[in-house]
Amino acid sequence: MDLQQRINAFVKLGDFLSQFSSKSISKKNHIQHNDLFFDGFLHQIKLAQEHNGWFTKENIIFAIEGWSKQLKNNTINQWLLKYEFNKESLKTIAIIMAGNIPLVGFHDFLSVLISGQRVLVKQSSNDEHLLPFLTKYLEYVEPEFKDRITFTKDKLEDFDAVIATGSNNTARYFEYYFKNKPSIIRKNRNSIAILTGQETKDELESLSEDIFRYYGLGCRNVSKLFVPKHYNFNNFFKAMYQWNPIINQNKYANNYDYNKAVYLMSEFDMLENGFLMLKKDESFASPIATVFYEPYDSLNELKQTLISKKGQIQCVVANGFSDDEVKFGQTQLPNLWDYADGVDTISFSLKIC
Repeated sequence: MDLQQRINAFVKLGDFLSQFSSKSISKKNHIQHNDLFFDGFLHQIKLAQEHNGWFTKENIIFAIEGWSKQLKNNTINQWLLKYEFNKESLKTIAIIMAGNIPLVGFHDFLSVLISGQRVLVKQSSNDEHLLPFLTKYLEYVEPEFKDRITFTKDKLEDFDAVIATGSNNTARYFEYYFKNKPSIIRKNRNSIAILTGQETKDELESLSEDIFRYYGLGCRNVSKLFVPKHYNFNNFFKAMYQWNPIINQNKYANNYDYNKAVYLMSEFDMLENGFLMLKKDESFASPIATVFYEPYDSLNELKQTLISKKGQIQCVVANGFSDDEVKFGQTQLPNLWDYADGVDTISFSLKIC
């Protein structure tokens, strides 16, 4: 199977996914194998919702729609332009996936297969319905994938390299267990936003998407704000208000109530609006329904501080702060070339050859 065959298969998968959008879910006549897969995928979406209370239909469709927009022929070719794909070596790369947001491991899955390697997938029990079904669709549109994709719930065996995502604690286990294998080991990271007080209403409203999408459970969600000293949060809270229905989600509301009680009992200073709390804290990882904030004296000093903490940061949301910043509202809409932790999984997969 050559590179173009692999690209074509994923483009067809993107076409299939394009039927499931936030505007409508509607069956299209031209989609290959649709009679076999359309209703079945609707059922898998329903199962994913029932299995994981954080996986609402809205968030699942958001993830699916994001991938449908990325799996376009022009986009994939633009992504792969800088790489040299030599003869396939068919090495097996194991992927240990997280389960914090829907299809969170799909980019690793795509990168390994598009590189021409085999993939051995160990999913999180929190997100085990969607990807196996999409794999079946891939195998129908490109049968040569059948011998290249394996899912397992058992101990990983017979693989040449590994990509593993987990917490800082599990990362230490991964580093020891896979010490004799080429590996990418991902630890906890969080995203931050740099505010100056000059943000427009639209920018702040877009920031609310970075904070609340997926209930803040993703590493690309903003969990920490850096603000000027004496920053006035009034406009920030006004911009957040469009997300106030989130408090009607029971799991979110339970976390909000619990964390608020802890803060009050501990006599921590905080600001809150009935569905979001702001707490002054130097940490990057904030609990659900909470965003930490920290004042800064100058942007130049802040840049130096953040350089020293680069290993803890996934995205920096800002306007004019740094070359690699992410625009407001875009953290959960990465491009194919926006690699987690900045580690190029295509290059990693090709080097295994």
